[in-house]
Order: sequence, then structure tokens, then C-alpha cells
Amino acid sequence: MNLKKPKFWDYKKPNIIAYLLLPIAFLIQIFVSLFRKTNAQKFKIKIICVGNIYIGGTGKTSLSIKLNQILNQKKIKSCFVKKFYKNQIDEQNLLRNNGKLFLSSKRIDAITKAEKENYDVVILDDGLQDKSIEPDINLVCFNNANWIGNGMTIPAGPLREKIDNLKYYEHIFLNGNLENLEKIKEEIIRVNSKINIHIGKYEPVNIDEFNKEDKYLVFSGIGNHKTFISMLNNNGIKIIKDIEFSDHHKYKKNEIDKIINEANRLSCKLITTEKDFLRLEKDFINKIKFVKSELKIIDEEKFIKAIV
Repeated sequence: MNLKKPKFWDYKKPNIIAYLLLPIAFLIQIFVSLFRKTNAQKFKIKIICVGNIYIGGTGKTSLSIKLNQILNQKKIKSCFVKKFYKNQIDEQNLLRNNGKLFLSSKRIDAITKAEKENYDVVILDDGLQDKSIEPDINLVCFNNANWIGNGMTIPAGPLREKIDNLKYYEHIFLNGNLENLEKIKEEIIRVNSKINIHIGKYEPVNIDEFNKEDKYLVFSGIGNHKTFISMLNNNGIKIIKDIEFSDHHKYKKNEIDKIINEANRLSCKLITTEKDFLRLEKDFINKIKFVKSELKIIDEEKFIKAIV
């Protein structure tokens, strides 16, 4: 079951609930540090880890797909590696639709397979906290809209590790619609003045399929629903109502029936994300359209020089 993240995680400042959970968060950080593996395995194949500190909705998969496209254009044989989670079939299918995916319950096993098949580069989608692997490059992803939320670690806040840990990384990637950039950059530089800051913007690639005179009901079960809505608004889509589900939400027939009935009541057409569309039952795919988006990397050449 996928749980929707608590709203207080994304408050600008911690509230009383966050402070009450702070002792648990502190104990978890101690536990993680005590049992963290230090004998990380080094591979011959180049590994680019696309991970995050903020849990969910930071654009890891979008960046992984874009990076794979760029490497293929440069005739570099690259592939995706992802740890298998039963509730992430949508992301796995999205990666398969955009390249070769090696999937395993252990990331090390998947990387070994990619190495044996003579790939040049592994793009590791998630795994920043997996200390059994030594990547060549770590890309720490954040979403501009949420940034670090209330700044606390799980369960008091949305962070997997303290923001001060950015001092251990060389590259950070900010995904979204170019919101809050200057403020975020200032906070990053205060932690690590030498870190390379890269920026990406989501752009719809099939927006011409939608009549901007129509009204739309939008729903999604992704890590950052607000960013999806913002992108649609920026492209002139008239949103009458939007409905947010938890990330990787598995839709039931009665839920989609309710959404369709609500759209009919409001005289709206239906829009969702490509990732959500891949989770729909076949009975509904002709009644709902999806917006396909891709990540545009600002100053792409500079980014590639730093990564490749």
C-alpha cells in the first residue's frame, strides 16, 4: 500500500508534530550510520547514480531517461539499473519504454549483468543511500517546489539524510518549472560552495493534442502532483479540478469510475501523466489522455561536460 506523504513535511517550518517525531528521526539517523556498509563495491563499468535526499517526486526517472537519450546520441552504450519494488512497476515500464533496463532485488546483481553485456555506462535510478555500491558520479535531485520541505529527516520531515550531507556530493540537480531558484541556490551554496548546480525544466511534448478551449479534470499519483499541475497551467490548460493520489497509486476500477463521473458532471475532459496512464486498466485507456513530458536541461552542454 502506498501512503500519501504528510502535509506537514512540506511546511516551510517544522510544526508541533514534526518536533514530537524528532527523537524518532534522530534514532533512525543513528541506526543508519551504525549499520551503513563501508565496503562499497567498485565496478569497471561507469556508474552514474541519479538519487535524492528528499523522498519521492524529485525527477530521478525523468533525469535518468534524459541522460540516457544524451548518451545514446553521443554513441555511448548506456542502460538503466533499478532495484525491483513490486509497487514501482509503472516506473520500471517507463524506463523499459526508453531504453534497456536491468532489474534485480539487488542493485549489485543488475549492474553485474550490465557489465557482462558490455555496456559503457549504467544509469542507476535511485540508490544514493545504497552504500554497497561506489558510483563514479552522484547526482542529487530535488524538486524546486518542495526543495527540502520542513528540513527534517524521516519521520519528522521528508529527508532521507540531513541537508548538511550535501557537502559530501559534487553535483545537484534542480527539477521543476524554474521556481524558487535563486533562494534555493543560496541555501545550497551555504552548505557546499563548490557543488555543481544543474537545472532542469519539465516540458510537455504532446501538448498540441489538447484543445486549450476545453476544460479539464486532472489527476495523478506521482511524487510531485503540484509540479505537474504547474506545467499544465504554464501551457494554457484550463484545469477545473485536480485530484492527487499517493505516489505509485494502484487505481481501482471504482476510483476511475468516480473520476470519470466527476468529469462528466463538470463537463470536463480527463488528463493524467504518462506514468499514471501505464497503471490504468485497458477498459479506461480510451477515456483518458495523458500528457507526455520530458526534462529539458538548462545549459545542457555544460552539464554533459561535467558528467561524461
